[in-house]
Amino acid sequence: MRVDEKGRRVRALAFVLAASVAAVAAACDGGAKAENAARETEAAVVTIGWESATTVRREEIRTGPLLSGELRPEREATTRAEMGGSVVAVNVETGQPVRKGAVLARIEAHYLEDNLVSAQSAVKSAEHALEVARREADRAAKLVQGGALAQRDLEMADNQMSAAEAQLADAQARIASARKQLDDTIIRAPINGIVSRRVVNAGDIVSPGAELVTIIDPSSMRLEAAVPSEALGSLSIGASVEFQVRGYPGQTFSGHIQRISPVADPFTRQVPILVSIPNTRGRVVAGLFAEGRVTTESKEALVVPASAVEMNGSGAWVLRVRDGRAERVDVQVGVRDERTERVEIVAGLSEGDVLLTGAGQSVTPGTPVRIADGGEMARSAS
Repeated sequence: MRVDEKGRRVRALAFVLAASVAAVAAACDGGAKAENAARETEAAVVTIGWESATTVRREEIRTGPLLSGELRPEREATTRAEMGGSVVAVNVETGQPVRKGAVLARIEAHYLEDNLVSAQSAVKSAEHALEVARREADRAAKLVQGGALAQRDLEMADNQMSAAEAQLADAQARIASARKQLDDTIIRAPINGIVSRRVVNAGDIVSPGAELVTIIDPSSMRLEAAVPSEALGSLSIGASVEFQVRGYPGQTFSGHIQRISPVADPFTRQVPILVSIPNTRGRVVAGLFAEGRVTTESKEALVVPASAVEMNGSGAWVLRVRDGRAERVDVQVGVRDERTERVEIVAGLSEGDVLLTGAGQSVTPGTPVRIADGGEMARSAS
């Protein structure tokens, strides 16, 4: 009997041990399954970088015909040689500010100085001859009154005085011409401004009419631009214009339409316009290319990039991330800003909503989505 009792105890202990081992094994197996399920769930979440996502914002949106053109000085003057000859001095450099009347260059004038001296001598000689002719005319007049001379002698004296007066006038004209020619050899600035172009150097031989120095007034510029002919109905004198200039990233300049051409370009079918630009500080440089728009409408609205909106036959829709999942949302769009490639959202979204763009729009609606920054994306890639 004792042997049987001992056997029963051994069998009971073995059963308990087997049950414990089974329980431990079951627990381990359940943990592995749970871990695998968690991994599978985590693998199902699509990680999207912020470069493929955007946020709905309330911003100002503007519409109007686009334009492009070139900045030109509103006041520009090109000095040219009035006299031919050798350039003996050039007193300015490109980019140098000058005042009206400042001497820019000089042309050789030695022979003109000789002409002036000769003209001055001729004036003195003519003045002396006139004085003699006047005295002779006065003497002849007295003798005629006394009966000592005939009337014709007085007439001859008067004629000689008239001839002397003509000679003096001619000599005076010659001296004025010589002084004018001398003055023409000195090139002066016709306006206040900055030297934009200098095409001569000391020693160059120039002909009358040759270009010497160009000066622009940078205090006021204008944009010589063109707009599509179909936008002509939305243009008006004084309309506001905003534009950006190459070389000035992130800066926006403004102006107003000053003139609208009555003739469209026969090749491009675009209408030239002139836009006045206040530039009292000389912020912009002539010759640069500019792009912008004529503002016809401006308002505050919910705005998203145009790339975030998909269009089909039934309307417009976006992919929004809400509660960690992507969902398709039908939206109603309003005006479109072609220059900044943004659109107004009239209905369907709220400010702050996160939308998928670019590669993110390939995500299937209902897919778990997580938006990660650039650092997280780099770590996940590694």
